[in-house]
Formats: sequence, C-alpha cells, structure tokens
Amino acid sequence: MTRMSSPKGLRKDFFWGGALAANQMEGAWKEDGKGWCLADINRAQYDIDPKDRYNTEIDTAYIEKAMHEDDLLYPKRRGIDFYHKYKDDLKFMKEMGFKAFRTSISWSRIFPKGDEETPNRKGLEFYDELIDEIIKDGMEPVITMSHYDIPLYLVTEYGGFANRKVIDFFVNYATVLLKRYKGKVKYWIVCNQVNLLPTVQFGCLGIYDDQAPKEKMTELMYQAVHNQFVACARVKQLSPSIDPEAILGTMIADGTMYPASCKPEDVVAAMNKNRYQQYFFADVQLRGEYPVYMLRYFEENGIHVEISEEDEKLLKENTMQFLAMSFYSTSIVDAKKDGVSPYAASQNPNLEPTPWEWRADPLGLYNALCQLYDRYQIPLMIAENGFGAYDKVEADETIHDDYRIDYLRKHIAQVKNAIRDGAEVFSYLSWGPIDIVSSSSAQMSKRYGYVYVDLDDHGKGSGKRLRKDSFYWYKKVIESNGEKL
Repeated sequence: MTRMSSPKGLRKDFFWGGALAANQMEGAWKEDGKGWCLADINRAQYDIDPKDRYNTEIDTAYIEKAMHEDDLLYPKRRGIDFYHKYKDDLKFMKEMGFKAFRTSISWSRIFPKGDEETPNRKGLEFYDELIDEIIKDGMEPVITMSHYDIPLYLVTEYGGFANRKVIDFFVNYATVLLKRYKGKVKYWIVCNQVNLLPTVQFGCLGIYDDQAPKEKMTELMYQAVHNQFVACARVKQLSPSIDPEAILGTMIADGTMYPASCKPEDVVAAMNKNRYQQYFFADVQLRGEYPVYMLRYFEENGIHVEISEEDEKLLKENTMQFLAMSFYSTSIVDAKKDGVSPYAASQNPNLEPTPWEWRADPLGLYNALCQLYDRYQIPLMIAENGFGAYDKVEADETIHDDYRIDYLRKHIAQVKNAIRDGAEVFSYLSWGPIDIVSSSSAQMSKRYGYVYVDLDDHGKGSGKRLRKDSFYWYKKVIESNGEKL
C-alpha cells in the first residue's frame, strides 16, 4: 500500500517569473499604426488621496477632452519605452533566471480601431520579435489578450462590451493571436482581472459613466460582463482547432473580504460579498453556468441580463483550463457600516497599510489559494503579487528595498504553505519585475520592480535601469526553487 504524503517542496518546473502589461510600459502609443486605446486617456493623478485613486469619472466629455490634451498629462502614452528597449529589459529577467514572463498584447496595436478585418502588420511584427526574444532568453511566454487596452473606437462607436458586436471583434482579434503564435505561446490569459468591477469597468469592459441613465448602469455593467464571458468561451471553443497545445485561463483579482467580527450578520455579509465580487466570475468561467445566488441577486435588484440558450450551452461546454489570480490585499466587512453593495468594504485595522493604503496580508494569500483550489480543483497561477513603494536611489546608485523583500518573502512562504496543503499552484509571477507606470494612479513613483527606471511622475529622467537589492534576492529565490527566502 502506497503511503500518501503532502508535497515537501515546489515542482521542479515551477514557473518563477514576473508580470507586466503592455499599456503601462510600451509607450510608442502612435507608432507603427497603433490606434487609441483606453489606457491612452488614463490621466495622471499625482496628488490624489490614495483612497480615492479609482474615483476618476470617465464620461463622453472626459474622453473628448483627453483626446485633445497634452501627452505629458497621460503617462501611459510614454510608459518606460519598452517598445524600443525590450531586448535590454528582458536581459534583466534572464539574469534573474526567470522561467516565465507574463505580458500582454495591445489590442489596438493589432487592430487600431478594433473592427477592422485585417490586422496591422507592423503591430504583429513587434510581438513576433518580442515573443521570440522571450523564448530565446529561456522564458515561457504567458500572454494576456486583453489587459485594459480595448481600442477606444470600440467604446466611442459601439459602447464597449455592452454591445454584442464587440464579441465578434474580440474573437477575430484572439483568432489572429492563436494562429500567429501557435507553437510559441502555450499559456493564454484571455481577459485580465475579469471581476475588478465597478472599480475598473472602463478598463475591463469599455463602459463610461454616462453611457446609460444612472439607474441602468449596473444592469449595463452586468450585460457587458456576460458578453465578455461569451467572448472568452467562443475563444476557448475555437482554440483546439487552431492550436491543440494552447492552454487558456481566466483571471480574477482576489480581494477576499473577512467578517469584521464573529457576529453572524458580518460573517454572512462577508460570504455574500465574496460571492458577488469574486466567485461569481470564476464560477461562470470554470463551472460553466451562472450560480443560483447570482440569479437571485439579479432578480431582487431588478437587473435583467440577456442570456440566450445558445449562450448557456457555449459557457457550459467551454470552461477555462486554469485560474490566474492577482493578490495584493484583503479587507473586512461590517454588515451595518458597509451595507449590501457587493463591493463596499472597510480596511482591516489589524494589518499595516502600504503607502497606497492597501493592507498587506501574507496569510490572506494562503487563505485565497486554499479556498480557490478547494472550490475549483483546477491549476492556479499567481499572475500578480507585489509591493508598490517609494524607492530611494543612493549616491552610489544602489536601492535598498528591504521592505519589498520582506513583503515578497512572507507571501512566497505562504504560497509554499498552500502547496503543502495540496493547492496545485504552478507559477509565481510577481508584479512587476521592472518599474512601470501605475495602473490606477498613472504614477511612476509607485514602484514595484526589481529594476529601477530613472523616470519621475512627469516623465523626466534618464530612463536608466538600476538593479535594486530585491533583484539579487529574487535571483537566489529562483536558483533555489524557493528554498532560500
């Protein structure tokens, strides 16, 4: 009789690496035929209070104004010039020993308006060279198809994913990618952080604030979510006939909520909010059907979503093959204070805040991995985890970021802990290996990287790259397959 035991270490082919996004690093926003994307109108929020970082209103007036304002106000248009410097930047990843590198493809670089039949040749050629370089440097490319850079034209002319026509445009785009990179890209994340709503509904879905009457905006959001589910399922349906080796996953932003107390009301409120803001999205894409609790939520809140029998069949037959997740922080729910809104929560007073008011919670990562694996029994990819902080460059150009090392060490330890409990985690891709423009606030000063980029919030600086202390630390972690933390 074989004696059962828990895993004592990480699998030998564990994907150590890092993750970045095209819209935050590439720059070259008008080069080689690229069209406008949503990130190109993400205005900098240099002086905004961290707790209000997501409160920018994006309506038709904002969009029109942004398209005529100075580029300096929109840092994602310049990024860190990865478009021209990617070979040198990838060398840092190779030096650290990365086994995998996650990045995204800019939809508007391939289809500038989004509704064209023929892709932009120059855009494809850039990603041909980038993916070849990633492979040449010994890394597995993990590619996100849609990461907050929907072509702006699909928003202004069609209304984003709220319009079912956009499903066809996305499937056309995804088909081009699957065919083009057959045999080169095995792991695909179809859409980034599908549940980060309504926080990033503009970036995720292309919905702007005055697209419908205020009382109908929630319904519009869920219709767009459904259309995105359908788009993902159609891509999954097509992929085996294009590239049988391709493995497609979905991605959620884990923001697990704890009850603020042991009061039954708080416990139940936290459970329901986790269902609504997190599990619902993964339930549909991994279990293949709308959970009854969400159908009840729609009924009780007067939300009508058009879901055809054909949609239901498509979703059931085309579930995703792995679950990717980002993890940064957790929050708490007080039933009285936070009410019934799916996304309303409070900060946990038992956890220390980061400079941007997030609450670092290593045990929360262990909890999330175990809960997700217990629920879905499917391979898990940590697609983002990292510490945004202000970094200081010393006179000798060293950067001593012990705070980042401490954060990552504690989180990786809990990844190992979850694996010992049986969670099938096959990657740790930290966010982000090199400093890039922040997704939420469009700042450079919110730095995550192992590599420092000499640019400030206003784009001033040499652009020089410098290794931080965490660079050498993470190199040793990878060399030891997580044994030396």
